[in-house]
Amino acid sequence: MKSNKHTLTGYMLAAGLTLAMSGTAAAQVASISTPPQGSVWNTMASVIAGQARESANMRMVVQPYGGNAQMMQSVNEGLAEFSLNDVNDVISAFQGSGEYDAAMPNLRVIARINPFPVGLYVKESSGMTAVADLKGKSVPSGWDAFPIARSHISAILAAGGLTWDDVRQVPVPELIRGSDDMASGRVDSAFFAVGGPKVAEVDASVGGVRFLTVEANDDTLAKIRQVRPAFYFSQVAPAPPRVGVKEPMAFVTWDNILVAGTHVSDAQVKTLLTVLFDEAEAIGNAYPPLRALDLASAYKEYPGLEYHPAAAAFFKARGVELTPVE
Repeated sequence: MKSNKHTLTGYMLAAGLTLAMSGTAAAQVASISTPPQGSVWNTMASVIAGQARESANMRMVVQPYGGNAQMMQSVNEGLAEFSLNDVNDVISAFQGSGEYDAAMPNLRVIARINPFPVGLYVKESSGMTAVADLKGKSVPSGWDAFPIARSHISAILAAGGLTWDDVRQVPVPELIRGSDDMASGRVDSAFFAVGGPKVAEVDASVGGVRFLTVEANDDTLAKIRQVRPAFYFSQVAPAPPRVGVKEPMAFVTWDNILVAGTHVSDAQVKTLLTVLFDEAEAIGNAYPPLRALDLASAYKEYPGLEYHPAAAAFFKARGVELTPVE
């Protein structure tokens, strides 16, 4: 009996050790929640995750969700560690305002990643060149699975001198379907970010697409900031990855930020930030929109949001000061 007892105890200790080791290993897996494949955020996250695996042996995976609300919920509830999102949407999620019925208090900023220009694009054969040309034409609406697009399109229309009452609204559920519907002719325009892989796919399938221009001036800036306070205009020049940008153009823009949950360890945050900024050149070479990664401008104050303590410590150690709200 003594021998059996010792054997049983040994099995229990071994089993406990195995469970502890597997629990530790599981805890080291970090996921980034994103929209579906074909979206810019999914592509960006895939590049960042790949670099983290290569440079830091970080067990990082990309987890696609149907839209921003699910992405933010996954981080808030501890189902994902990180996410990439529009700062305006993170503010709404944190506060429980706008499209969010309840506050998500566990969201923390990690870093500003890059400016994110977005627009409405059309088939080049349509003859349209400006958002103002969409008057009386159809524009994707609804966005039940991707509600963040409603405010973005409202701002783009405003920057073109239009409102929703000036266009025909055609319901679409989310980004990829919206572009597919434009390609098939169901709707005259589609909404997407500059540099999105889906835009290049549609461009190849319909014989060319172009983004529509907006009027970037003080009046339209005031209008887009009535929609979202962190919107601004940026100038974008043509380049091979920027399919549909035919000449230097102004776009409605926001900052992409990297978000983490309060449950994410200091070590994971520090490791990921170290990869981001020490391997910024490699990351930018893998996906050109990420060439905007810049340590000096990555620690930016946003109204109502808090930084993860490990992120604040990282920037302090690198000698980077918090940029105040504009």
